[in-house]
Amino acid sequence: MDNNDRFTLAQQTMAFVLAGGRGSRLKEMTDVRAKPAVYFGGKTRIIDFAMSNATNSGIRRIGVATQYKAHSLIRHLQRGWSFFRAERNEGLDILPASQQLDETNWYKGTADAVTQNISIIRGYEPKYILILAGDHIYKQDYSYMLEQHVQTGAKVTVGCIEVPKAEASAFGVMAVDENDKIIDFVEKPADPPTMPGDDTQALASMGIYVFEAEYLYEILEKDRPDDESEHDFGKDIIPAIVKQGGAYAHPFSRSCVLSGLESEPYWRDVGTLDAYWQANIDLTDFNPPLDIFATDWPIWTYSELVPPAKFIHNEEGRRGQAVSSMVSGGCIISGSSLYRCMLFTGVKTHSYSQLEGVVALPYAEVGRRAYIKNAIIDRGVKIPPGLVVGEDPKLDAKRFRRTEKGICLITQSMIDAL
Repeated sequence: MDNNDRFTLAQQTMAFVLAGGRGSRLKEMTDVRAKPAVYFGGKTRIIDFAMSNATNSGIRRIGVATQYKAHSLIRHLQRGWSFFRAERNEGLDILPASQQLDETNWYKGTADAVTQNISIIRGYEPKYILILAGDHIYKQDYSYMLEQHVQTGAKVTVGCIEVPKAEASAFGVMAVDENDKIIDFVEKPADPPTMPGDDTQALASMGIYVFEAEYLYEILEKDRPDDESEHDFGKDIIPAIVKQGGAYAHPFSRSCVLSGLESEPYWRDVGTLDAYWQANIDLTDFNPPLDIFATDWPIWTYSELVPPAKFIHNEEGRRGQAVSSMVSGGCIISGSSLYRCMLFTGVKTHSYSQLEGVVALPYAEVGRRAYIKNAIIDRGVKIPPGLVVGEDPKLDAKRFRRTEKGICLITQSMIDAL
């Protein structure tokens, strides 16, 4: 198929983004927001990557299923993703769990989230449905996955990330034949099956699935009354199709988007504090593994109207400066120094403070003479003058959420308890 054929397939597709999960491994960061709504990369949210991939792939009909602490996510989608035009058969539907089938309103599983919204999906009359997880960081052209789905005649095509065999035990792993047909699906295997022709790599599910719409409706309606089912794609729907011989794998490397600066496919689950911190700090590298500056595959988001960042004071020990850092609009770096930091919108750092390896979420404020190293500062937190974080592991662990790798999460309630 050529580009026009893939674009036609994308136009016939609706993307359904599963964005209801809390992401409990992010601890207090998800006390007030769902994981897909967590800030990432200076000005975006995690969900913006799946949404941007769909939009850039030519898919302009998107449904987002929300559930846990959904207010900030819904507000973000309304502000940043309201550019779809109904007269062009485009649209964004935000789909909270809302008693559509019976008196119980919570989504029972990922498949049930789709089942409860079949009537809404039907209204768009899609030929294909693309199921996406809303909580991963990556760039992918889904039209290539749609193309493979049509060419193989698959019942379901499963997006898979190639991982080293030694790391694959942490994932659901696909065993495939030389034609990408999935012959077995094993959850967190001790001895993961490897890819044909490469015994060092395994295929792990990305939680991305392509179905023909009518087939998906059929299997979901069959699954809905089954009391033995957990109504989940990964646990119930996909394994059943694998047994029937209708599932195919799509390796991420075939459709990942590389800008020219990126040396290899990039996909991250930022579901732990360590992974979240690392993925943000990675962006400050001279050649970051993920290029968010590329204009040919933009990451769309809601951008606040704020003034440019400002750096002030120029005295020894009191110089507003940043090295190997990303500083967003509205920030004021007042006589303080930053090294390998990611500052989101509106962060203020006061004189003589020093930050190293800090991810500061919007409108955080760092007081005078504070020293913060290897930390995540939650939105709006006010760091008191003189606070030291990153020097004494035992003291840090008493006061803040400290990981085994030494990353501290700092929230306002933790500061208030000092």
